[in-house]
Amino acid sequence: MRKKHSRHEWRSNTLPALVMVGPVTFILAFLVVVPLIFVAVMSFCQTDEYYNVVFKFTTENYAKLISPDYLKIYAQSLVIALITTILCILLGYPFSYIIARTKSKKKRILYMLVIIPFWTNSLIRIYGWRSFLGSSGWLNSILMKLNIISEPLELLYKTGSTVLGMVYCLIPFMILPLYTAIEKLDTSLLEASSDLGAKPYKTFFEVIIPLTSGGIFSGSIMVFIPCLGYFFVSNILGGGNTDMIGNLIERQFKSANNWPLGAALSIILIVVTLLLVKGYQKLGGDMEDLGV
Repeated sequence: MRKKHSRHEWRSNTLPALVMVGPVTFILAFLVVVPLIFVAVMSFCQTDEYYNVVFKFTTENYAKLISPDYLKIYAQSLVIALITTILCILLGYPFSYIIARTKSKKKRILYMLVIIPFWTNSLIRIYGWRSFLGSSGWLNSILMKLNIISEPLELLYKTGSTVLGMVYCLIPFMILPLYTAIEKLDTSLLEASSDLGAKPYKTFFEVIIPLTSGGIFSGSIMVFIPCLGYFFVSNILGGGNTDMIGNLIERQFKSANNWPLGAALSIILIVVTLLLVKGYQKLGGDMEDLGV
């Protein structure tokens, strides 16, 4: 009787869960796991003289990844991603603090200012920056009409313009985690710090920053990782002068028609992403803040 009862309980508890979770698991496996396996397998394949993928095992694609030209692009990608992350922190933290500490109806307006950019495709917005910064764009036209400059400035196709585009696209991913972390701050701790004679800057660096470090870490991961793959920003604003890892991958799949090498680059980027997420987890970060 106990065995029959336990089987009945197992069925009554497990079957509904399988019915609910089963379809989602299947869809995730079909749309995420299977493509990843396919990319991993392709990264060990070869190409023939007509650039067709040949399923013959080789590690040559991974050996090519340590060439000096590629290492230079890796370093450039990491530097741009790091600069973008730092700028997002410096610009996003004050704005997040203002939103979190605003008590009036303005809070909704400020929050909407962060969300509104998501309503428009980022590619369109980057083309908007290209029109704005171009030699015949609005910025140069205004500066020339005001007699500030005598000829148009070359603002595009530089590292600075690429970083500008990256910051513009990714700063909402920094602001949202920071806003959540700052809003959870216990104001009584700030009052206690003030009562004990701490100056505002000491309270900020010794109380506020440590208590919101989780938001800083999660925001940094959410900015740094996508920055490595946003190839369209460096293509449009950098003009190919500031190649990123994402640009390498895009070229292998399109113009170079070398899918196995592009797959190997993609696997390396996935590994870097997993290492960064694991490092964030080791530092005590909450995986829910990353949407995991």
